[in-house]
Amino acid sequence: MASIWSTLLDISPLDWTGVLSACLAGGIIGLERQLQGKPAGIRTSMLICLGSYLFVAVSNGLVNGAGDPSRVVGQVITGIGFIGAGVIMNKEGILHGVTSASVIWVLAGIGVTIGLHDHGLGIKLAVLTVIILVGIDGFERRLKSLRKGVHVHSVPQNTDIRDDEQQS
Repeated sequence: MASIWSTLLDISPLDWTGVLSACLAGGIIGLERQLQGKPAGIRTSMLICLGSYLFVAVSNGLVNGAGDPSRVVGQVITGIGFIGAGVIMNKEGILHGVTSASVIWVLAGIGVTIGLHDHGLGIKLAVLTVIILVGIDGFERRLKSLRKGVHVHSVPQNTDIRDDEQQS
């Protein structure tokens, strides 16, 4: 019976500390996003962080540290860029989702950090990310001039105006 459990719990070349750290880091950021009603909530954030961790950790395990992890990191960054771009939308001339796309990019970076065996730094970066998201949002709300031009919600001007309408 002990043999079955040891077989089931063996996830080499990964380690449980890394897997749980990636899930925790993604969960910390995802909770803030979920509470704000953003599209990438807890589940998505955990999966992005875990997936990034997996690619880096597995590639390191397959080549026994002899390979170049920067190649895998570069591919993770490229792939996550497509997901981030899909989150950004242009609605009536106003961009939406730029912060969510940035958070997705940071989540991948945290997963990569954990995949490179720096679990503690990954958790610290997740906490710092939430501090930035919550703190800067509160700061922007207090200073309305900071929201000008960045988070503006104005009605776009009609760009299809004829010359005779401009004279009146």
